[in-house]
Amino acid sequence: MRKRERDKFQTKLLEMRKEILRVIQEDMKEGREGEAGEGRDTYDIASDERDREINLLLGDRERKKLQLIEDALRRIDSGEYGECEECGGEIVSGRLDAMPFTRVCVTCQTELEQTQRTLHVDTGTMSAPRIPVGDTEDEAY
Repeated sequence: MRKRERDKFQTKLLEMRKEILRVIQEDMKEGREGEAGEGRDTYDIASDERDREINLLLGDRERKKLQLIEDALRRIDSGEYGECEECGGEIVSGRLDAMPFTRVCVTCQTELEQTQRTLHVDTGTMSAPRIPVGDTEDEAY
């Protein structure tokens, strides 16, 4: 990969990292400034709790993405950026434009996803088929 391309991706990754850190910091600040429980009904409290759970899930996703970005920046520093960790081939620039923190090429990603789908089927983690329920117990069976 050319230095100019590497620099472009490094800049993009640094901008992504900056934005994620900003979002995480805002979420933390918002969590600290939560309202007191006085004067609020059960529905308000439940709604706030649900919002907090959603923010935690989003926070986890953002933290994972941040880790992937940090890993990509280390690969840039070590000169390994743009190389597929599975096959050792080059990751095309279009894929890096879309996901600059990716570790694998499109072909290997497809194979990994196919393997995961196969494992889910083999281990029985697929959801069971839905059985329509009738109006009475007799109709349901």
